[in-house]
Amino acid sequence: MPNTQTTLDIDWELCWSPYDEATYRATLEYIQADDRILDIGAGDFRLAERMAGIAQWVIGIEIQDNLMPREFRASNMTSIHADALTYPFPDGSTAGVLLMRHCRHFRQYAEKLKACGARRLITNARWGMGVEEVDLNKLRESYASIELGWYACWCGHTGFKPGLAEKITPSIDCMIHEVFDCPICQSTGE
Repeated sequence: MPNTQTTLDIDWELCWSPYDEATYRATLEYIQADDRILDIGAGDFRLAERMAGIAQWVIGIEIQDNLMPREFRASNMTSIHADALTYPFPDGSTAGVLLMRHCRHFRQYAEKLKACGARRLITNARWGMGVEEVDLNKLRESYASIELGWYACWCGHTGFKPGLAEKITPSIDCMIHEVFDCPICQSTGE
């Protein structure tokens, strides 16, 4: 029987491959000495070990046991073999790291991090490129309240709200509105 699996059938969140050095360096720029990091989807822990050289401690959570190293050079690092969607995050974390361009559960990870005390999420999951720091405690505005411009929703979707072309300015083109109810949320009931 021929293989009929399509790219729509693949759970992209389970497809791990290392990122490039520029992505790791960009992530490390956000790590602070007093951070207690939860690395969601830690893969082979190559980034987690580097973060442990800066932060107070790092807990890496990885669902695929075959990716997890058996030993670490850093004594302030812990590995957990679990599904980060269902595993209870430990209290006391200050930041989460989520490098997952094909993330479909941004809101769930962000809410779990916020609930355990984390204030920041360092990620490439929303835009699928680059690394950004998301303030988990920032007040988000309603999509309906923005006139036009780029938005990043709490659900993880991003986009551009169209408006009158003459109202687009360089400052509007550089601003990202943090919203909680984008058109995707409204259509799917998220």
